Amino acid sequence: MNAKLIEIFHSIQGEGLYVGVPQVFVRFFECNMHCTWCDTPHSIGDGKREYEELSLKQVMAKIHALYGHAHSVSLTGGEPLLQKDFLKSLSHELHAQGKKTYLDTNGTLPQALGEMIKDIDIIAMDIKLPSSTKQRAFWKEHEEFLKIAATRQVFVKNVISLDTKKEEIIKAAKLVASVDPNILFILQPNFLDMKKGVIEQCVEHQKSCAKILKDVRILPQVHKFMKIR
Repeated sequence: MNAKLIEIFHSIQGEGLYVGVPQVFVRFFECNMHCTWCDTPHSIGDGKREYEELSLKQVMAKIHALYGHAHSVSLTGGEPLLQKDFLKSLSHELHAQGKKTYLDTNGTLPQALGEMIKDIDIIAMDIKLPSSTKQRAFWKEHEEFLKIAATRQVFVKNVISLDTKKEEIIKAAKLVASVDPNILFILQPNFLDMKKGVIEQCVEHQKSCAKILKDVRILPQVHKFMKIR
């Protein structure tokens, strides 16, 4: 069994709760969504389908060579859970070697998550707001996913663009509160809109969401400012 991968590399986590920690990133190929602001379009699978097929042994060897003093292994994409069988084996092997697993996911594939949740330590879950992504809504899938993810450490990210509708971010906050109001809820300004007023929009959304949840933060993509992957 091989995985379709874009790259494996060592860098600094630039988003969410663990921003600043060193990680080994395993970027999986292909995604089941096509968000308008996607910052890794080469991983989606549209147009050129360029990826490398690697076995579990090969992937583990690359991770071992890069790991050093890394905090964890970031399983990212694309959408890693589309390759659930390989991901399940990889996360199990990483745990067997005492390495923490950090799953960065769009939060739309709850059944796949349920099959490997015991070997996932940290889940960085997106809630995909349809007004921002220009995709269909995934409220039901997100709710099912979060209920499973909440058995581990999880935080939720929402990319905020100039098109984000207030009613959708409120709905997302209420969805998270229905599972656990203590879950960290991050408003992540779309990097492309940073100079167009999106920060002010995030501040207003934060005020509204703070009435529903206990920990609402505005956090940009720090790695973009640092000019690293």
